[in-house]
Amino acid sequence: MVKLRILLFILFSGIGMAQAQLSPKEIALLKANMVKAIESSKLTDSLFKSLDKLSNKTALITGYTGTLEALKAKHSWNPYNKIKFVSRSLKTMKKAIEMDKEDMEIRFMRFSIEFYTPSFLGFSKDLAEDKKEIVKHYQNGNFGLADKELVRNVAKFMIDSKRCTDTEIKIFKKHL
Repeated sequence: MVKLRILLFILFSGIGMAQAQLSPKEIALLKANMVKAIESSKLTDSLFKSLDKLSNKTALITGYTGTLEALKAKHSWNPYNKIKFVSRSLKTMKKAIEMDKEDMEIRFMRFSIEFYTPSFLGFSKDLAEDKKEIVKHYQNGNFGLADKELVRNVAKFMIDSKRCTDTEIKIFKKHL
């Protein structure tokens, strides 16, 4: 639970205002509610419906929608529904990445969803690709609209994930 809370804090601490099609007040509310949604299936559903209604979603909003689908899996008690929501979540994340292959935040969202999904389910196939892309962003210092806090939090998560080589860890440590 604590790890998932930290993950969502990391994810939503750096929403770029220019990419979102929401007002600054709506973005602030979304960020606050995403953390609460970890413990509330009703709030998860409400946020999902709100974002799903938006037309012409940006890649980032599509990524947040995918994250909410992953939370729907967390809240479901039915194993079949859990798998269905994770599968749907990862399809949405794939769409978001196709919309913007260079967005580090979206890559990180998918990485973290797959990281927390049990590997025996077969949904963790993009971990290596996403890690490679995230490392590339850190090597190049290319963080797009991500703020310093998000950059630090992603670096810390990647180091703590125990999925990085010593060389990759050195790259991430430069940004802590």
